[in-house]
Amino acid sequence: MPAISRRHLLRLGLASLAALPFLTVGARRAMAATHQVEIKGFAFVPASLQVAVGDTVEFTNKDGAPHTASATDGSFETGTIKRGQTGQVTIGAAGTHAYKCKFHPNMQGTITAA
Repeated sequence: MPAISRRHLLRLGLASLAALPFLTVGARRAMAATHQVEIKGFAFVPASLQVAVGDTVEFTNKDGAPHTASATDGSFETGTIKRGQTGQVTIGAAGTHAYKCKFHPNMQGTITAA
């Protein structure tokens, strides 16, 4: 059996590690983030938000009236959020998603996902 040098073993070891998807050299697996939007004063705060596809947006109602966050293109819907409650949506597609409250259509916002 031929002798194997330490250098050769090291090369084989690094090549094996690089083949593993969770340890690929130079690459990081993206983790989804959660973003906060408050509903207060009959407004979404912030009214515009930048997120990544796959991120979650959590809407917290600080008003006395119930609200929703409903995408005008139908891509997401929180359902009714009462005072002190939260509703969450996961952004599944790139682009700018306009949304509003179904009960108070003057309340509007946008989520831009890349």
